[in-house]
Amino acid sequence: MNSNVENLPPHVLRLVYKEISALAADPPEGIKIYPSDEDITELHTAIEGPEGTPFAGGVFRMRLVLGKDFPAVPPKGYFLTKIFHPNVGHKGEICVNVLKRDWKAELGLRHVLLTIKCLLIHPNPESALNEEAGRLLLEDYAEYESRARLLTEIHAMGASSGEPQDPNDGPQPKKHAGDPLKRAGPSAAAVPASLGNGASGASTTSSNSSSSTNVAGKKKADKKRALRRL
Repeated sequence: MNSNVENLPPHVLRLVYKEISALAADPPEGIKIYPSDEDITELHTAIEGPEGTPFAGGVFRMRLVLGKDFPAVPPKGYFLTKIFHPNVGHKGEICVNVLKRDWKAELGLRHVLLTIKCLLIHPNPESALNEEAGRLLLEDYAEYESRARLLTEIHAMGASSGEPQDPNDGPQPKKHAGDPLKRAGPSAAAVPASLGNGASGASTTSSNSSSSTNVAGKKKADKKRALRRL
């Protein structure tokens, strides 16, 4: 098992298990929970991009990691889906006050998830991990919105985001090359044969014509030699 599970006191593990079970049964709106039976100290989630933001229409995978000192120390949050946001670093690390100085042990994981979702609506450029996103947010919102929307379309939409893809949605096996002929029946199969016979007949005719031309040429040459002898 994960070392964090081994290091957490039993009463903390019970509280974490109870809270994650409650989250899975009644998740916050726009957030899906994917608990792990093997390691409850790492919680995977998927957050829907809020409407009215550059992230709308996207699904952003994220994980919360509970350290060995939880709940005295806040969990660490990481976006697994690439996102252009002032408070999300290039490696997915999240900078938000609730995971730092504003953390209180009684806040719980539901509060953390809701705060991170709100961060998608109200970014904080003053504590930017992505300095370029923070600068654009303040100086050129249209460019910030364009960049954020582009990355959302590329990384947070489609089969690569959210839940694992259904195997039935993947590429299907190719049909055998002979199947169309089999489905069409004997008459379709007979077409190549007839074409083959025609090609053979044309080849025979061409061969006979060439042979006749050679015989006529030989006779003409023999006639010229006979005239020279006279």
